[in-house]
Amino acid sequence: MANIRKAWVFSPPKPVAPKVSAQVKADLQQKADELVETVLKPKYIQSPPAPDQFQHNYIADIYTKWYRHYFYFCAKYCVPHPDAMVPFFEAKFSRLEYTGRERFNMSYMRHTGEWVNIYSDLAIEECLVAITEDSLFEP
Repeated sequence: MANIRKAWVFSPPKPVAPKVSAQVKADLQQKADELVETVLKPKYIQSPPAPDQFQHNYIADIYTKWYRHYFYFCAKYCVPHPDAMVPFFEAKFSRLEYTGRERFNMSYMRHTGEWVNIYSDLAIEECLVAITEDSLFEP
């Protein structure tokens, strides 16, 4: 039988996420929804393919939502195939993580399903500019 050695290991406490104030939530939600309606929807929402064309998934809606201290930009995809298991699915493509003092870290969803942090400590306006200009944050 193998001799098992046990030892104490330092395990620092996990950092506590800052609380997002109602004012910051409302301000970001209003500005992001305006960006979605004026820039993202006209650019990325597609019409359904013709019935005789190849049936591929297409973006039917783009929206935003809060979850804890994260703010997500999401795309709702339509699956037009008649044998599809679900008619729609959601894909999050950009994430803003609140870091305090009305600043955010920005991440995009990699093809592996992992969030990759690109920008750190940005103001709301800088985040929204990055979403419109940086191709990593496209749906």
